[in-house]
Amino acid sequence: MPLNSSTSPALPEDGQGVGAGGVTPVKTSASTVAPATGRRRAALIVLCFVQFMLVLDDTVVNVALPSVRDELGFSAAGLAWVVNAYFLAFGGLLLLFGRAADLWGRRRVFLSGVALFGAASLACGLAQEPWQLVAGRFIQGAGAAMAGPAALSLITLLFPGADERAKALSIWGGIAGLGGTMGLVISGALTHLTSWRWIFLINLPVAVIALALLPRLAAESRATRQTRLDLPGAALGTGAVVSLVYGLLRAGESGWAQAAVVGPLVLALLLAVSFLAVELRTAEPLVPLSFLASRIRAVANGATLLFSAAFYAMAFLLMLQLQTGLGYDPLTAGLAYLPYGAGILAGMWLSSRALIRLGMRWTLVMSFLISSAGLLLLSGVAPSDSYASGVLPGVLVASLGCGLSLPALTVAAVTGTTQENAGLGSAVLSSVQQIGGAVGVAVLVSLAARRGEALTESAGPLHAATDGYSLALAAAAALLAFGAALIAVLLRPRRDNSLPQPQPQAAQDGGPA
Repeated sequence: MPLNSSTSPALPEDGQGVGAGGVTPVKTSASTVAPATGRRRAALIVLCFVQFMLVLDDTVVNVALPSVRDELGFSAAGLAWVVNAYFLAFGGLLLLFGRAADLWGRRRVFLSGVALFGAASLACGLAQEPWQLVAGRFIQGAGAAMAGPAALSLITLLFPGADERAKALSIWGGIAGLGGTMGLVISGALTHLTSWRWIFLINLPVAVIALALLPRLAAESRATRQTRLDLPGAALGTGAVVSLVYGLLRAGESGWAQAAVVGPLVLALLLAVSFLAVELRTAEPLVPLSFLASRIRAVANGATLLFSAAFYAMAFLLMLQLQTGLGYDPLTAGLAYLPYGAGILAGMWLSSRALIRLGMRWTLVMSFLISSAGLLLLSGVAPSDSYASGVLPGVLVASLGCGLSLPALTVAAVTGTTQENAGLGSAVLSSVQQIGGAVGVAVLVSLAARRGEALTESAGPLHAATDGYSLALAAAAALLAFGAALIAVLLRPRRDNSLPQPQPQAAQDGGPA
């Protein structure tokens, strides 16, 4: 068979299995031919380390914020943008750079993003003024938006076989979840033992190693049909996402009725409508609507939105609950998350096996229900509870469900992607994760704050705050249960009407049916 007509398997559209019997061939180019197994594994390790670094920086500053405020002189409102600037750039630029990776070269865009991220991390670690740290965080987010989708698309093409892709993406998804969790642990340890500056400087060795090794481990790949980047679509799509994330983040700070919240959200809606209109008319759209119409990818991204909303809010709320309700210092609060990492690793180990044996649908349903149960356990934590009996059971159950969910969602979201659109599929998934996180933090943290304010006079500040956290965590658990129900219904296998249907016996015998 000629190299330019080689095939790689894609997951079936019904989402029911990823074994060899349920794959369909899709055409790729010669550049997708996988290198030797050893090089592929080494490339996967490097790409996973980078992903760990990128996701870690979503949460790594949370525990360090009081130290950052005291040293650099941030105001209360300005301090929030140490977190939000990264969130805004990462979520807003993903679609643009995901498509750019397909057109300009995935390895090239990945390495450029890693270099930009490393330089911005150095700037953050050396910042002397508030604006310098915020600007550095924004540039970090831009670098992450370049590197993240390109890395995931490289993995998708390095491991074309269905089973090996499921295992590779299980590792990738688990590492992503572990990075989000370990950000809190690492932040607490470094801030307590050294300085908050090291939460940024620790990124530099990872960036240098990736820049040195990846060019030797992974070949360049890009879409075989060269087209121009859809600049109007890129501007409108990026603007819509940036406006949406900005409005949601401001809502978490000032409530939903403020002009600074309503204006960006209305603008996001108008830009999204304009984006769809442009994409319908252009010959080379940034996001072909046929790509979004894939049932399994649509369900996966919808479920990821709910999942990210629940777990980003959980990380934020539980850290506050541990320090406010249970009186933990930053280092102790960070260390309290260590079992979460163990649960993620266990879930990650189980996820690829569950995908192969149970199929996409039931793996996701099971993992969402386990996650929901874990959040319900955490919602019952009271100030008088010990860590072992109150916090630990919920942490372990929620982390097991998270470890099971993330790899399965990743596999589903890149189902059927090819050499032409692997970067786009990765970018859509990452963008949905960031938007879901912004939605979860804005809505559920606001819910907790309002509940606490309403009960402060009658119950006292401590119990009022605890009740607010509990309500928000229970709402997060409900989101995941709702997601499980949607997956069970929407990923139900379709009946193949092309096959002959059995007839009633009476009709076959010539009698009345």
